[in-house]
Amino acid sequence: MSDLKAQAFTSDWTGKPFILTSPVKRWPLYSCWSVQTLLDQYSQVRFRAEAVDWPLNTYVQYMRNNVDESPLYLFDRSFHSKMLLSEGANGDYQVPSCFGMDLFSVLGPQRPDHRWLIMGPARSGSTFHKDPNATSAWNAVVRGSKYWMMFPSSSPPPGVFVSQDQSEVTSPLSIAEWLLGFHAEAREAPGCMEGVCGDGEVLHVPSGWWHLVINLEESIAITQNFVPERHLRNVIDFLKNKESQVSGFAKHIESPFALFGKGMQQKFPDLFKSTMDIVEQTQQRKKRKWNEATVEDPEEGRATNGFQFGFHGGEEDEIP
Repeated sequence: MSDLKAQAFTSDWTGKPFILTSPVKRWPLYSCWSVQTLLDQYSQVRFRAEAVDWPLNTYVQYMRNNVDESPLYLFDRSFHSKMLLSEGANGDYQVPSCFGMDLFSVLGPQRPDHRWLIMGPARSGSTFHKDPNATSAWNAVVRGSKYWMMFPSSSPPPGVFVSQDQSEVTSPLSIAEWLLGFHAEAREAPGCMEGVCGDGEVLHVPSGWWHLVINLEESIAITQNFVPERHLRNVIDFLKNKESQVSGFAKHIESPFALFGKGMQQKFPDLFKSTMDIVEQTQQRKKRKWNEATVEDPEEGRATNGFQFGFHGGEEDEIP
């Protein structure tokens, strides 16, 4: 689509991937950013490329001369301060208006990492993953083009194996390995969506969606994570019940859920209360179902509805 109004996003599009072709082309930085102009301004500024911090001129030399199967991907969370950029109506760029209120903004300077500068050569990219803390994201291509493949939360891609609590993901080590082994199968799988986000376009990644992205050519992009109202429940549930998987917060913040709850109670108390009620009701239903599945018969000392597996051809060995 060319563009999208905030009301339409909220009512129809918060759970669907889509590409917008107009908003990024109105950004001031869109008209002046290229690899060469960034080199002219930030040649000696260090940016994070996976596990290393390199001056931009070192990374560009690598980017243009490597023959790696999986090239290093520049993915820097501190680019705003390093490049002295401003965001907003009169800034260097502006969040597309359709995405509306970002509820993590209630955290102010204590919000987790949420925006990154991305740069890389053809073949660089990210293997299948979900965005952190159950957030949604937008990814704007300033130069170049990116191929995306996406699956809903309930449908892990072929070749990707996930633990029950989704804390561990096992998949081929490189994008190339996955493409060679599973790409054709994935394109035929239920729920699969794929597309190319080109120069001056921005793609929406809904909360919980699996996604793989690979640069088709030398590319520069900016991405941000955000929390729309429709996915507040997902984020609260994640912060509250998957504490070990929460990421991006400063180390001194002991309870991201408590911090976020305090901010929401101050600025959006009714919304926070109604969403918390839904989260609690959902948790109670899950507990009841689990209890029903594992309730023990006091006379037999065994779970009447428990899971049972036979291994020896005779009496069943029970695994509750």
